[in-house]
Amino acid sequence: MTTLILGTGLSGVAAGRLAQRLGQEVVFYDERVDASIPADLESFPVSVGQWSSELLEGVDLVVTSPGFRPESPPLMAAATHDVSVVTEAGFALDNLDTPYIAVTGTNGKSTVTELANDMLVESGIDAVAAGNIGAPLSDLVGTSHDVLVVELSSFQLHWMRPNPLAAALLNVAPDHLDWHGSFAAYSEAKSRVYSFMDREGVVAFNADDTVVVELVADSRAIKVPCSGIRLPDQGNGVRDGELVINDVGYFSPLTDASFRLDIVVAGTVAVAAGATREGIARAIESFTPADHRRRLVATIDGVSWVNDSKATNPHAAMAAASAFESVLLLAGGRNKGLDLAPIGTVASLRGLYAFGESGPEIAAGATVPATVHRTMSEAIHAAAGDARAGDVVLLSPGCTSFDEFTSYADRGRVFSEIVMTMKGDEAP
Repeated sequence: MTTLILGTGLSGVAAGRLAQRLGQEVVFYDERVDASIPADLESFPVSVGQWSSELLEGVDLVVTSPGFRPESPPLMAAATHDVSVVTEAGFALDNLDTPYIAVTGTNGKSTVTELANDMLVESGIDAVAAGNIGAPLSDLVGTSHDVLVVELSSFQLHWMRPNPLAAALLNVAPDHLDWHGSFAAYSEAKSRVYSFMDREGVVAFNADDTVVVELVADSRAIKVPCSGIRLPDQGNGVRDGELVINDVGYFSPLTDASFRLDIVVAGTVAVAAGATREGIARAIESFTPADHRRRLVATIDGVSWVNDSKATNPHAAMAAASAFESVLLLAGGRNKGLDLAPIGTVASLRGLYAFGESGPEIAAGATVPATVHRTMSEAIHAAAGDARAGDVVLLSPGCTSFDEFTSYADRGRVFSEIVMTMKGDEAP
């Protein structure tokens, strides 16, 4: 069997090593002329630069990466030649014997993946988080674990037919439309997380997201509605300030509705994989938001400075702003084909400081006082001049970071460093 791997990055290399272990012949292709592969794979040919359909001769399977859109020449050629296409994650799952949980959504999927994994580990179950988070799935094929908790992006799901023991669909809002081409195509990709499940599987879904509710309506799996603000009928959620998961009550360490939903969904899928009441409780008690996700950096003269740099789409930025009562919002960066106007319409906003390439577009749609700044640093200092005790200065950009920074993590780090140069008390 011969496998063509598109891309020589982390996922491509992981797929190549798995194909090698499976005894397959491998051919690599990368558009970058300076692409290379590690020494242990150097026995396989690497083609670079302009694509040629001759590379498909004798190929049985194409393993692609997110860098190749569905309409790219290699994938269009694969469709013409009737060659099957999978992602690295799909390639791994097709060769995996370990049961797994699949988690997706426009926002919150990393939090749910990590938390569900923690709940299983605290229950004495040998679980590992993988996929779009942690180790590439291909590296786990052939290893011995009780269960995997797999975060899957829309790019991965587009080419997959997963059949997990439990799946989570958190929310679906416009994102990555530059890759998928339309919201309908993006939504369809997200829905694949449960579309191929059998009747014994469990799908935990956001009962307060109308798009999600409509998508899961025809699922064959056992459907469990989940909420961060209420207790849905025959589902899991919040009752009298307490988290309820499969009729068991748990103390809620946070009041943020988004994080409460994450915890409830994580608990729902973890129970399906064997998590215990005690294990879930321990994981909830020790839960803290991930880096760059609504993390308090410092409180200065009564003003809270919060880093939510991981919010790279309007849905995430609006959810973050809605979690606080009086917000000075820092938003901006590079747009990825989304409608940014709603960012400046959240009821809790007292001011909007738009920056970067998309700054003018965000400010133009605002219903609150808005200013435009060339850089994030300029926006931060402008907000500092207007902030008063009780305000939250929130970095929740709603855009990617690639106009000014190398990643959302780099952006969040710079934000935190600037804030910590201001006189005040560092947050615990």
